[in-house]
This record gives sequence, structure tokens and C-alpha cells, in this order.
Amino acid sequence: MIRPKLLVLVAAPLALAWGLGGWFLPGPLPKDTEFAVKDGESFNTVAEHLHSAGAVSSPLLFKLRARVLGGGAPIKAGHFLLPKGASQRALVEILQGGKVIRRFVTVPEGMPSIMVAERLAAQPMLTGEVAPPPEGSVLPDTYEIAVGESRQAVVLRMQAAMQRELKELWDKRSATTVAKTPEQALILASIVEKETGKPSERAMVAGLYSNRLRKGMMLQADPTIIYPITRGKPLGRRIRQSEIAALNGYNTYAMTGLPEGPITNPGRASIEAVLNPAPTDALYMVADGTGGHAFASTLEEHNRNVAKWFAIRRARGEL
Repeated sequence: MIRPKLLVLVAAPLALAWGLGGWFLPGPLPKDTEFAVKDGESFNTVAEHLHSAGAVSSPLLFKLRARVLGGGAPIKAGHFLLPKGASQRALVEILQGGKVIRRFVTVPEGMPSIMVAERLAAQPMLTGEVAPPPEGSVLPDTYEIAVGESRQAVVLRMQAAMQRELKELWDKRSATTVAKTPEQALILASIVEKETGKPSERAMVAGLYSNRLRKGMMLQADPTIIYPITRGKPLGRRIRQSEIAALNGYNTYAMTGLPEGPITNPGRASIEAVLNPAPTDALYMVADGTGGHAFASTLEEHNRNVAKWFAIRRARGEL
């Protein structure tokens, strides 16, 4: 007959070995798995989700071992990569902040607000709906986003970044800028942003449009025709004559001065170019076939540049 004390002496080591084995031995997770912990989720809920993901066989036993052996550090919200066969000890250490997957969303220079909203809507880890923010209010940049963060909160951070950047650049503006207010600087910068993708040209394009504004000439910027039609998305076809003649608050072929608002979200470089334009007497520009533009100060010179551009297009079979 086995005595009770002997049973205790035998059972205690077995229980300890069972507990430690379940803590240190490989777990059932069949493959590397991305796992999300939402802000405010309890450990009980996380344990259930780990069970659903196949990372632990028993949520109850996992919780018991974690409370006894896992230390006192809290689990963190975020996206984590759980490796195949992760032990319960490894799972707890990862969820306590060891291997957080950082997520980012990028707004490139010249992305219109309608596409910013679409990009945020495509991020499954974000929550809530968001309308396109006012055009020009978002600073193009790369932003870190958190699991469960609202899309509107991300937009507010992007807008706060633009306000800070615009103030900093406005305070350093040159006396040669044509912009009378930060808002005017944004509007003109949005046109510069859409008119050239060549960084070295930005200040020159800004100088050209500044000259036209001072002389009371129409800006005649093609992107301002397109904006009311597509809200900044690519048109996908040639501009029609009826659209060139259209009367609205944006078409700079039918009005003098600046449009009523920005036509995209300009980046820092375009804003800086408007506030520190290149000294130039240029009033005209046309594509030069290299991705840049040929600039001219007289209509006669401009017409020669236009003829060269049409010759290049004919050689390419575009006409």
C-alpha cells in the first residue's frame, strides 16, 4: 500500500515537470503566424485568441502557467510574429513586447486627398471610416500606424504634421515669394507639385508661376483643369476643349490668379520652392522630352520649344 506522503512526494515532481514542460516545450503552432492584440484586450481574451490561432492547446493551462512563470510585465497591443512551434514561454515574451511588427502608411508627394482616404481604407488594422480630408491639408510622409487606431486619428496626425511644416517654412520664406498667406503658398505649391516630377525644376516652375501672377497672366496649368473632373486622380485621356473653357474655381485657363484651393497635397520641397522661388524671367514652359521642361521668357521662344516637343512626339509615334 502506497502511503499518502509518498504519493505527494511522487506527484509534486511530476506536476512540476508537467508545468515546466508545458511552459518550455514547443507548442502546436503549425507555421509562422501574425497575431494581433488590440488596445485594451484582457489576457483572458488574448489566451482565447491564441487558442483559436492554434498557438496553445488549452487557454486555461496557458493562463495558469503564464501567471506563475511569466513574470509581471503586461502584454502589449500591436502586431506580433509568432514563430512556428513557439513555446508558451516564448509566446508570453513576444506579447510582452519582444517582437512587435511595426506598420506604416505612406502618402507620397502629390497624392490627392481622395486617394489618401482610399489608402487608409485599405489598411485592415485601422478602424472606422474617414472622408477625404480637405485638399492640401495632409503632409506627404510615412506614418506609423497602430492596431485598432482610427483612420480619422491618422488623418489628424497627418494634418498636424502639415500645419507644423507649413509654419516652419512660412517663417523662413524669402521676400521674393508671391504668396501673401500660408494658404496661398499651399495652393501654388500644389500646382508646382503636379506640374513637375523633377526635383531640380521645382524652384524654376515656382518662379515661372510667380512671374505670371505678378503680371496678371493666366497660370494655364493643365492639372487645374483636371482637378474638378477627377478630384486629383489621373484623367486617363486628353483634356477636351470644353474642359479647357470650363468656368469653375480651379480652371486657370479660364481665370487669372490662383485657384480657390489646392489641387493635391504638396510635399515640403514644393512648398519650399514657392516660398523661395528661383530668380527667373521665364513665363512659359513645355515638356522637353526628358521628363523635364524647356523654359522661355518670350512667346516666340516658347513657340520654338513647342515645335521641338511636337517633333519629338511625332518621332515617338504619339501624333
